[in-house]
Amino acid sequence: MGSAAEPVPAPEERPRPAYGEYATPEEQRAAIRLPLPEAPAPPAASLSSVPHHAPLPVPRPTTTAARPTRRADRIITLALVVYGFITVLSAVPQLWHFNEFAQTWMTLAGIDATFTNTAAGDLWGRIGAAVFAIGWLITALLSWRSVIRGRLSWWIPLVGAIASFVLVSVCLTVPLLGDPAVVAHFGR
Repeated sequence: MGSAAEPVPAPEERPRPAYGEYATPEEQRAAIRLPLPEAPAPPAASLSSVPHHAPLPVPRPTTTAARPTRRADRIITLALVVYGFITVLSAVPQLWHFNEFAQTWMTLAGIDATFTNTAAGDLWGRIGAAVFAIGWLITALLSWRSVIRGRLSWWIPLVGAIASFVLVSVCLTVPLLGDPAVVAHFGR
């Protein structure tokens, strides 16, 4: 029996934790990219009573260091969106004044006539300008959302440009094929 004057021994001091000691097993596996261990199989007698489950999904990285940055993808996506913006800025005024555009096109195509389908040209040229501008806006928004989420995004401006160009080409074809001089030229 000890007296009150006896010193109490100091508890042994625990060593500092090593790197990752406090991480959960899932966080550790994600950091070193190991797959999850498979669950043990149930006993054979109880297989019919256990519902079949899909395999567990692979855990997503929990740290920003484990995620790719996709810096090149962001740069390419931004460059394509900016190029598309410059293209739209230069094309919209030409489409807005479609009759001048159509006359220049007819001259370059070797059609020696004056564009006469001016009412349809004004209407369809302005529709084409709106389609081009709206197509760029949708493409830019989708690209931005994809970049923010860290997904591959370079293809979105390309698909947006192709889709917009096809729709605008249809808008331009309608008044051009409605002009008698163009029809006569290609009807030969």
